[in-house]
Amino acid sequence: MVSDLTPGMRVVVRYLLPTGQATDALGVLLAADARELVVDGKRGVERIPRGAVIAAKEVPPPPAPRPRRVG
Repeated sequence: MVSDLTPGMRVVVRYLLPTGQATDALGVLLAADARELVVDGKRGVERIPRGAVIAAKEVPPPPAPRPRRVG
């Protein structure tokens, strides 16, 4: 699935940390090459080694902010 991703897409990437725990990166894919994926999300720019990637897919844009309630 990683090969279907192109820079500019909003993606979620599940990958393994050095501790063996899995985590997700959610954001815009900045780059993807044979060595790594680069995702710009709320935690900043994350460089994810290809060998650590478990799964990756395109996701829809975030929902629009809710209007503030008055009163």
